[in-house]
Amino acid sequence: MIKNIIFDFGDIFINLDKEVIFREIQEFGGKTELTPEILAVNKRYEVGGVSSKGFIAALATVYPEANTQDIVRIWNAMILDFPEDRLKFLEDLSKKETYRLFLLSNTNALHIEKVIETMGKEMYLRFKSCFEQFYLSHEIHLRKPDTAIFEFVLTQNNLKASETLFIDDTRENTDTAEQLGMQTWNLKVGKEDVVQLRSRL
Repeated sequence: MIKNIIFDFGDIFINLDKEVIFREIQEFGGKTELTPEILAVNKRYEVGGVSSKGFIAALATVYPEANTQDIVRIWNAMILDFPEDRLKFLEDLSKKETYRLFLLSNTNALHIEKVIETMGKEMYLRFKSCFEQFYLSHEIHLRKPDTAIFEFVLTQNNLKASETLFIDDTRENTDTAEQLGMQTWNLKVGKEDVVQLRSRL
């Protein structure tokens, strides 16, 4: 029996354009593939291991012809809209108090600033208030799909894995959750929507 639901954020609630960074590379003198070094810096940024200034400096090596403002714009262009029907669905679910609700997102300081700007502070606070705990990777210094982040959430909130549903659009994240005994929904972006959750509970 499901008693707890842990949601991802990007492409579960707020829409993302994950390919924009690659489309913009060549315009600013970069190559179409990100180096292992850049990918490693991104992981560090997602756990708060590097500052926004340091991260932008690293991206400057990918976009040699871009200035700081260009880099921030490109990086944040990934953040799209947050459909109102998803927020209403979540608020209705929260009001019923049938399940304990949690958010667990791999994100970073720049993206959260953009999310708040895009949603508007009032809508963002409405969203955040639906959850018992609101876990952002750069604040808790852990990231998916590492086992430690799931164990952290389970332990901190006294959750039984078998009673917990984890929803994420990234397969490696749901795979780790399954290995820990959690129930999962690997949501297929563009084919499924979180508002369809009712039919799965």
